[in-house]
Amino acid sequence: MDISGKSYKAFLKRQEALKKQYSEKQAEKQHSKGKLTAQERINLLFDPGTFEEIDTFVTPADQPVEFGKVERTYGDGVIVGYGKVNGRLIFAYAQDFTIMGGSLGAVHSQKIAKIQEMALKMGSPIIGMMDSGGARIQEGVASLSGYASIFQNIIHSSGIIPQISVIMGPAAGGAVYSPALTDFVFMVNHTSYMFVTGPNVVREVLNEEVTFDELGGAKVHACKSGVAHMIYDDEENTIMALKKFLTYLPSNNVENPPFVPEDNSTPDINDKLRDIVPDDPNKPYDVKDVINLIVDRNSFFETAELYAPNIVTGLARIKGKTIGIVANQPKVLAGVLDIDSSTKGARFIRFCDAFNIPIITLEDVPGFLPGVDQEHAGIIRNGAKLLFAYSEATVPRITVILRKAYGGAFIVMNCKKLGGDFSFAWPTAEIAVMGPDGAVAILYRKELAESSNPAELKKELVKKYRDKIANPFIADESGYIDEVIDPAVTRKKIISALQALSNKWVKVPSRKHGNMPL
Repeated sequence: MDISGKSYKAFLKRQEALKKQYSEKQAEKQHSKGKLTAQERINLLFDPGTFEEIDTFVTPADQPVEFGKVERTYGDGVIVGYGKVNGRLIFAYAQDFTIMGGSLGAVHSQKIAKIQEMALKMGSPIIGMMDSGGARIQEGVASLSGYASIFQNIIHSSGIIPQISVIMGPAAGGAVYSPALTDFVFMVNHTSYMFVTGPNVVREVLNEEVTFDELGGAKVHACKSGVAHMIYDDEENTIMALKKFLTYLPSNNVENPPFVPEDNSTPDINDKLRDIVPDDPNKPYDVKDVINLIVDRNSFFETAELYAPNIVTGLARIKGKTIGIVANQPKVLAGVLDIDSSTKGARFIRFCDAFNIPIITLEDVPGFLPGVDQEHAGIIRNGAKLLFAYSEATVPRITVILRKAYGGAFIVMNCKKLGGDFSFAWPTAEIAVMGPDGAVAILYRKELAESSNPAELKKELVKKYRDKIANPFIADESGYIDEVIDPAVTRKKIISALQALSNKWVKVPSRKHGNMPL
């Protein structure tokens, strides 16, 4: 090629125009808000020199002048492409708030849809970094239709490739359904927010004053709505956490998760596990202490930590292989199951099942949370989601009953008859229709009423019930669990069970899909 020719000069002119488009002034404006530019986010996410941008020079669709000027910029406010993250192929898009507020128009949406379709075709995860003012008003129905195309692609890819949303600025109106449909949502504290209707609409319609952060900030969605799974204080730490999280995930649903060699610093037999569960069955403890002694050292990555903390979910490794953890948390609401914890657990279980991640369940649950509010809000329907998700899962499923396993909650938390592959119990386990106190109050109502010392009699009867009915050896001898084990060998037993289940195969019924009680 003649580098002095007209064509090459036109090529260089476009390159120069692109550089000028991303001015220092625009970057400084982002930085002043505690935000990075779209290009900086891409550079942080991808391994150096591996990102390949696509559709760099596309321009926005033409619009009638009377509806406001549309900037004739390259890229139409979104960077899309692919590259390597930790050496693996990843597709991504990053909305650019410095270009028309990152608003979504027809061309903008076409770029995102194209990269989504490429990710699905190549069987690779896709990351969406969102920082957008929403639908481009000047483009009317074209922008709305663009959202629909993006949503359709997310749904088509669901359960086939991992899809992760990273909210790094505003996401409002229809835009919020894109992250809501993806597998996991990361948010940045104080600089990102999501809501269907903004503070101005709330003020006009309901006459309520609320800030952006109060209405849809990161902490709101991490603690109250459950939309956000992970939040961090700045974008750099958010992206670093995202990169770590990706190391647990397979590229698609036909691959196994990546293997990361362990350093052999985690003992397979650990006496410390014997001392975690208190002798007093009503005394709380932190189930994360159990998790961290069972999984490879420093490998537990908790998801949705701030939402429904009475159940703990997260990814970890055992012998270098990814596993999913679902655990009741006795130090929060005594580990009961309620509406939020049921839906949180069900969603996580379905993700693990879709991407070939074995599920380890650590059980200490006294039952479902009682009360008018829970019943009227649908604890039956929502508790059934957890039941459905466990029963539907075909990946290896191992349960360890640490302490309480009462009533319907025993069934819901992956019991053998629900399809659990292995079920172990510690000697501290109590497996029964209900707790000893409640059972004795019902079974011996008359005797207690007639006793001259009901407190002492109840104490004796509770001990008798615990010895004769609620202890784990009865369940073991009846075959309802596989073995009562020494807590110290829990990791060793799980390793052995996972090896036995490495070729597990389940033939599922031929049907379009089940009808989960949503």
